[in-house]
Amino acid sequence: MPRIVIASEAGACYGVNRALELVRKAAANARGPIHTLGPLIHNPKVVGELEASGVSVASAPDQYDGGTLVLRTHGVTPAEEELARSSAEAVLDATCPFVVRAHRAAETLTNEGYDVLVFGEPGHPEVLGTLGHAPGATVVQAPEDLEGLRLKRRVGLVVQTTQSRARLRELVSALIGRVDEVRVMDTICEATSRRQAAAARLAAEADVMVVVGGRVSANTCRLAQICLGSCSRVHHIEDADELQGSWFAGAQTIGVTAGASTPQDQIDHVVRTIGALTGGSVAESVPAAESED
Repeated sequence: MPRIVIASEAGACYGVNRALELVRKAAANARGPIHTLGPLIHNPKVVGELEASGVSVASAPDQYDGGTLVLRTHGVTPAEEELARSSAEAVLDATCPFVVRAHRAAETLTNEGYDVLVFGEPGHPEVLGTLGHAPGATVVQAPEDLEGLRLKRRVGLVVQTTQSRARLRELVSALIGRVDEVRVMDTICEATSRRQAAAARLAAEADVMVVVGGRVSANTCRLAQICLGSCSRVHHIEDADELQGSWFAGAQTIGVTAGASTPQDQIDHVVRTIGALTGGSVAESVPAAESED
């Protein structure tokens, strides 16, 4: 009988829980329609549940039919926020406080004259929001992205909150020697770091890892990548219905982790389903490692 182990740090973070509480409370007391500016979080099931409760998604600040407009957890650009506040009857800001910290860091570096680099994923909503606070900034994902860039003598680096510090160190090392000064604003979310550390530790002991969360969720995809570093059988799913019994053939230890946009009830459903498929039982969590290297 296999044991099912849930990572000691997994699932919805403070910013996501805060946003869900704000929106659900607003929906319960709403006198008019409520819309989120883009998906509130990168979790299709939760977004669907919100829509069923009357909270729909608007694609742009001026494309909705009145009522309350909610700024998503990933944040928006200053221009988008200005348009939202001039167009909506009411605006509810659900931006994660850690994302706000990244925005302020980008503004600081820009105001102090640094050549700003944003370490993150091009096109990701959080990165686009951060770029809005640092006009002229460049997005980089890896050291090789520095090739061909004409950098100034002073470079400032701001980080997407869901990146890993191991990859950040690689980028900083590549910058040293290219420019006179590198100023790093480490805006990685500590909850993200703890989840990555716990996932890495568990993956090293598991025969199979199941990573729960949206397929477009940056932090969930990062968890899956980290798990693949020490476990060859890693499955990234959005819902328990995707689980297949064949995935667990011969497994003695099945690890489960989840992204920061995954509520506890979704994790519980996945664990129950794995138990039903394998006859396994839940064991004690594996403690997080000291660092996520």
